[in-house]
Amino acid sequence: MSAVAVLGRPAARPVKARRVLPGFGLALGGTLLYLAIIVLLPLAALLLKSAEIGPDGFLRLLSSPRVLASLQVTVSAAALATLFNAGYGLLMAWILVRYDFPSKRILDALIDLPFALPTAVAGIALTALYAGNGWYGQIVEGMAGIKVAYTVIGVAVAMAFTSVPFVVRTVQPVLEDIQPDVEEAAATLGAYRGLIFRKIVFPAIFPAYLTGCALAFARCLGEFGAVIFIAGNLPMKTEIAALLIFIRLEEYDYPAAAAIAVVLLATAFCILLATNAIQAWHMRYRMKG
Repeated sequence: MSAVAVLGRPAARPVKARRVLPGFGLALGGTLLYLAIIVLLPLAALLLKSAEIGPDGFLRLLSSPRVLASLQVTVSAAALATLFNAGYGLLMAWILVRYDFPSKRILDALIDLPFALPTAVAGIALTALYAGNGWYGQIVEGMAGIKVAYTVIGVAVAMAFTSVPFVVRTVQPVLEDIQPDVEEAAATLGAYRGLIFRKIVFPAIFPAYLTGCALAFARCLGEFGAVIFIAGNLPMKTEIAALLIFIRLEEYDYPAAAAIAVVLLATAFCILLATNAIQAWHMRYRMKG
């Protein structure tokens, strides 16, 4: 018992820590309500609609040759696009952060162009460029013998175009926050540039880099507008899963369309979940080290 209580005076109430932003309960409730209406309810409706075909119908649908081929094309093209963006996006972020040159701001603004440009417009432009008689297509096909348009390579090119900003914009701010003192200290101790990047820079940007690659891959899985024009949409060859979902919707086969969409959704969710797990492990490893 405190001395104040012994003297017969009421004990003072503990002072509540005041939040910087008032209305936390109202803000949190509004945010959760918005999340439920915009995200959770549509996802729940998608899962319920896909459940109408039952487990046997679900397995039968996913094991059909056309669905398997479309999923294979989608995942393989998304993997190729993500591998390209992993290298190109890191290089572009490095150039924008570490070098000053004329028209740097213009180049920085162009990185966000795939976000602002309608995907259908991007698909038409890429098809015109990489077709057999296009500016790039006739050069690549004539010199290297590689056909881009109406192939899986063309699908990967369209996916890479629409998803490259994810890698650049996640790595760029982390690179800007790295102080040059650590790199200069390592250089004075005799470390060469490759070792400095591998031991100092890359571990610092790894969580953001991994997040950017995962987001790019997830975006590629669901890309539609930029792909359908350059893909050629040949069943069993260049038909992507998003187009097959659209075809099932036109046939009024909503459960089948929802089932294919659930597969893409589950794949993207597993990729993001694995990314978060790797990031958590990396942070614990760095703290122990």
